Amino acid sequence: MNVGILRRLPRAALTCALVACLNAACWSIVTPPFQVPDEPDHFAYVKQLAETGRLPSSDSEQTSSEELDVLRALHYGRVRQQPQTRAIATRAEQDELERALASTPRVVGSAAAGVAQPQPPLYYALEAIPYRLAQSGTVLDRLALMRLVSCLFAGITALFVFLFIRETLPGTPWAWTVGGLSIALAPLLGLMSGAVNPDALLFAVSAAVFFCLARAFRRGLSPRRAAAIGAITAIGLVTKLNFIGLVPGIVLGLLVLTIRAARASGRSAFAALALALGIAFSPVMLYAAINALSGHAPLGIVPAGASQSLHHALAEIDYIWQLYLPRLPGTVGDFPGLSSTRQIWFDGYVGLYGWLDTPFPGWVDGLALIPAAAIALLCGRALFLGRSALRSRAAELAVYAAICLGLMVLIGITSYRSFPARSAEYGQVRYLLPLVAVLGAALALAARGAGRRWGPAAGALIVVVFLGQDVLSQLQVVARYYG
Repeated sequence: MNVGILRRLPRAALTCALVACLNAACWSIVTPPFQVPDEPDHFAYVKQLAETGRLPSSDSEQTSSEELDVLRALHYGRVRQQPQTRAIATRAEQDELERALASTPRVVGSAAAGVAQPQPPLYYALEAIPYRLAQSGTVLDRLALMRLVSCLFAGITALFVFLFIRETLPGTPWAWTVGGLSIALAPLLGLMSGAVNPDALLFAVSAAVFFCLARAFRRGLSPRRAAAIGAITAIGLVTKLNFIGLVPGIVLGLLVLTIRAARASGRSAFAALALALGIAFSPVMLYAAINALSGHAPLGIVPAGASQSLHHALAEIDYIWQLYLPRLPGTVGDFPGLSSTRQIWFDGYVGLYGWLDTPFPGWVDGLALIPAAAIALLCGRALFLGRSALRSRAAELAVYAAICLGLMVLIGITSYRSFPARSAEYGQVRYLLPLVAVLGAALALAARGAGRRWGPAAGALIVVVFLGQDVLSQLQVVARYYG
């Protein structure tokens, strides 16, 4: 962004962005190195790209000996997913780690990058910059600087959430800050954005998509706005494969906007649509061609997942339903003894950190139902009072719903690929965080639902709840690894 754009942004929006960056930076400090899902693999991908200029060619977990030596010195295998084992805490363990960092020989690149290998390269190319800047340091020096760069994406996410709420709720300026600041303090956003993980950029790009669509629905689909939607979609497609789930809803949004614009400007509206789609899909077509020429699947894991889903269509649809909602009568339970809505998604959002091995005590999850229910009721009240406005914006809301549904279906399809060996492999709340703009708008609506007199106070209380959750979550992580 240039200085002129920054000056036009509300000070509250910039404050939300700053809080999100600082919060993610705190998470990058309290979370031990590589104790975030898949961070070793993402680090290996950046190492390969930064040092060789080539993409990883293997999905093996046997990354470079330089990284593996450091992981061993960190007791990575003993700490990961074993809550009874603490991270390095004694002077002797620290000395052992420092000797390993000093004596580990440099190895160029890492052809293996585990689960990160099929992912598009944009995030890793950006992280290659801090990696090269810290090239003379140890593995942990490079990791620390890469984490701090990733924290910047949390700020971008909070900024676009604020701007999205401003477009969707233009008549309630104070509510914009409620949604933006609450998201800036969201613990899971801080955790993932404070680590080396392409999710951080995915969250920011997804929030930007919601903002651009909302702006186009409010002001019309001009060629400039169409190009912006196309460009951000292109960035999302080369950020992480999960973004594919948002694409059907984005295309639906462009079609709805084009039909609206055509009523006023005629065929020129279709030129804007062609511009948006051309920009959106040109990078992914280039990426698919490069993958095909190098012998990889054109879009990573997507084709395999699609063929499997067609073969088990009915069973898969039932599985996806049960992944989010209670099973329907007459269907076989895919998650016996488990309430997916409560235990996977709600409890997972309340607090599940590290390698999904650091939860809150069960009573905390139960207590969290109280503010969650209050927020849901206030949001419902706001929607009921504004039902006439909702009817006039039904097409816009349908687009947002399609984006949400598309991502949820993609998560379900991907998770079904490992079923029944693993019942909910991708039932992780972080995979839903690309929809964080919708959560921010819901929180702003909840504050508005308290009425003009009590709305600001309710909004302040919502922010305090998120702040409390964030502080307690970081303390829980500290207690798990260092207590």
